[in-house]
Amino acid sequence: MFAADPDPWRFESSAYERAKYDHTIAALGDRRHGRGLEIGCANGVLTSRLAPHVGELIAIDVSASALAQARRRCAGLPSVRFQEMTFPEQAPAGAFDLIVVSEVAYYWSDRDLVAAGRWLAMALARDGKVVLVHWTGATDYPQTGDGAVEKLGKAAWPIVRPAATERTESYRLDIWERTA
Repeated sequence: MFAADPDPWRFESSAYERAKYDHTIAALGDRRHGRGLEIGCANGVLTSRLAPHVGELIAIDVSASALAQARRRCAGLPSVRFQEMTFPEQAPAGAFDLIVVSEVAYYWSDRDLVAAGRWLAMALARDGKVVLVHWTGATDYPQTGDGAVEKLGKAAWPIVRPAATERTESYRLDIWERTA
């Protein structure tokens, strides 16, 4: 999709996207995170907003054309690294104290959600946080936003537990924390 249109979901220009990104950044609070992961970074609009809040940010996506755009957008941000990966089949090594899953979990199958939830439970550092943001309207994807978050949470339980959920008219924002 990104090869045909550099911004197919209007991440750069949509008032909805801008408000959602503002909400996501506000949810991070004042804490600076040492090592973060953004799963499904697309063309890097959110990545560029996350970077100042994370010492080292790894942003992954399945699309090479999206990653090329993200690299250009974030060229002046030395703390950001990009990797082409098909998550959850592929995932970066190590622990993360921030993992952002924004508008991507509803593309995953039930099997992928179980694998992703188990990976989150193992990869999230002690005192780490997962931020999930997903559209709650009707989709033609394998999952709904609510269903994807519920299934992912069941797979990450009891190591990772919900700490907060906020709902707007269009999306939900969830904060999960590592408990063990």
